[in-house]
Amino acid sequence: VQLVESGGGLAQPGGSLRLSCAASGFTFSSYTMRWYRQAPGKERELVADIPSAGGITNYADSVKGRFTISRDNAKMKVALQMNSLKPEDTAVYYCMAIGRAGAYWGQGTQVTVSS
Repeated sequence: VQLVESGGGLAQPGGSLRLSCAASGFTFSSYTMRWYRQAPGKERELVADIPSAGGITNYADSVKGRFTISRDNAKMKVALQMNSLKPEDTAVYYCMAIGRAGAYWGQGTQVTVSS
């Protein structure tokens, strides 16, 4: 099982980044996918999630209206489009799959929002 995040980096306040997570080794279409983040000195927090077949998505209040989660089951990928970035969005972002067989995590990708 592998979850590999990409797309992190440095962005200016008000800018955008798109994170992607490529999955392999499990039945991706049967898993809810989530994005978490962890800032230095803080607990890991759930940012967004999307059910196995797509549809209703959920977001943390702090990112509603700015972030969008999406998935492509054929390509076994989940994405997080992040717009109107703020310095407080700075964190390591993790992709996570959760299903009946358990939960899997990616290694994380750093997002830094700074001028």
